[in-house]
Amino acid sequence: MGLSIRAYARHRGVSHVAVKKAIDTGRITQGADGTIDPEQADRQWEQNTASPRKPSPAPKVAVAPKTPRAVAQEPPPESPTPTLSTGGTSLLQARTVNEVVKAQTNKVRLARLKGDLVDRSQAIAHVFRLARTERDAWLNWPARISAQMAAKLEVDAHALHVAIEAAVREHLMELGELRARVD
Repeated sequence: MGLSIRAYARHRGVSHVAVKKAIDTGRITQGADGTIDPEQADRQWEQNTASPRKPSPAPKVAVAPKTPRAVAQEPPPESPTPTLSTGGTSLLQARTVNEVVKAQTNKVRLARLKGDLVDRSQAIAHVFRLARTERDAWLNWPARISAQMAAKLEVDAHALHVAIEAAVREHLMELGELRARVD
């Protein structure tokens, strides 16, 4: 009794498709019962194949014995998770980074929906309007208050108005030199 196609493929060290192809092209023959005689098929394979192929044994890997020094310098064993190296980052690391970015993006979206975040350009425009309103209020203040102060102090109203207005403008110029950063 012979071998099945798959068993002969294992014996030969080839795929079962290669054995089927050899049978179909007439390089080897099957018995009446559909099995393959391995000795006869090996001879036929060698005679009818342009480049004969011997069954290839499993490759042997030479391992150098570990010296005590080599064992001490050996890096710690890596995690059992297989990694596909892609330019310095593993697939697992890339997926982790992707998930972190998604989480941060979702956190920002949620904060915006709750109203905890505002648009930067809108915030800058709002601060500018507030500062302009404050400046205008200070520039109008000397005209409103100078007459009342002059009456209480019993001084010339016009002279007091000019003095207060000059002081307010000087103070606003000092404040204008400050540069507010909105980062």
